[in-house]
Amino acid sequence: MAQKSWLFTSESVSEGHPDKVCDRISDTVLDLYLAADPEARVACEALATTDHVTIAGEVRGPSEILARVEEAARSAVRDIGYDQAGFSWKTMEVIVRLHAQSADIAMGVDAGSKGEEGAGDQGIMFGYACDETAELMPAPIQFSHRILRLMAEARKSGAEPRFGPDSKSQVTLRYEGGRPVAVDAVLVSTQHAEDVDQETVRAMVEPYVSRALPEGWEVPEGRLFVNPTGRFVIGGPDGDTGLTGRKIIVDTYGGAAPHGGGAFSGKDPTKVDRSAAYAARYLAKNVVAAGIARKCLIQLAYAIGVAEPVAVYVDTLGTGEVDETALGNTLREMVRLTPRGIREHLGLARPIYARTAAYGHFGRTPDADGGFSWERTDLADELARRFGARATAAAE
Repeated sequence: MAQKSWLFTSESVSEGHPDKVCDRISDTVLDLYLAADPEARVACEALATTDHVTIAGEVRGPSEILARVEEAARSAVRDIGYDQAGFSWKTMEVIVRLHAQSADIAMGVDAGSKGEEGAGDQGIMFGYACDETAELMPAPIQFSHRILRLMAEARKSGAEPRFGPDSKSQVTLRYEGGRPVAVDAVLVSTQHAEDVDQETVRAMVEPYVSRALPEGWEVPEGRLFVNPTGRFVIGGPDGDTGLTGRKIIVDTYGGAAPHGGGAFSGKDPTKVDRSAAYAARYLAKNVVAAGIARKCLIQLAYAIGVAEPVAVYVDTLGTGEVDETALGNTLREMVRLTPRGIREHLGLARPIYARTAAYGHFGRTPDADGGFSWERTDLADELARRFGARATAAAE
């Protein structure tokens, strides 16, 4: 028998978390190359520890970009806000170990006689959407992101300069009949100025938690946990080593839906780990926005060097009003799911990735320059027409 009531928890981490520092550096390098050459190939990883960053990976693009990588990394760290003893954009050592892309990989990926490109690797990618929030995202991860974004905005604007860049949040919601109905617990751990005591940190955090939650939702008495260890002054890569790609569940759906396993940051859109995951989210979101399902999960599977997906799976998780096989076929008609088809449909060959490195790749507002294009709901009206449903307000 299905549960009628349960608790579900998701976490987020801020842009100053050590792993997110590395994601930001990797995506900043990617943007450098794509700004110079939309056909550039990049697979860039970063490691950050006490006053040190190593940047490594494979690239194919203008050779002069390599000389700008260190400066770009320092600029990214400065924007995040690190100028502290132990990790500063000014003093950190930066080692760059980027080398040419493997010729064997390039042979399978580059466009063939029909103008298509093979997938950059094998793998499975998932996209998900649900009607729990206006952004068609699971509520726990969306609220977790929102808390930290509000805190970061306050830190950067000077409204609350005592916050440090490194922070984490965790939101537990109670579900009744499959819908989130209340907050059960919230946890926030945030780096802070050395002269701030525990009570003050709590008072600093509380307003941002309240603002992040829906109107009328309150954290129960005794269920807001702030810096449970009692002190969080040493933060960022000085406190814990960071690596690109270690926060894949934070990047996607907070555990509410499967993840294929591949990280996103530092990878150009020929890497289906990234581009196909964006496409799957785009399709799933449009299905929910069209009003033909309350939830939608899509899986895409690829083989390295092969353009077309080897499998497409659509599941409306018992909430749909249409035949899922027909829905899958329709989605494949509407969007060509080859690496090139995805890249062209969503306009992914642009320097739009550094902004994705923190607070989630999904549930964001599409930008005028093409950033977060996979969050558009421009297919919803056509899907609603084909399947006889009425597009929801989310498609407007």
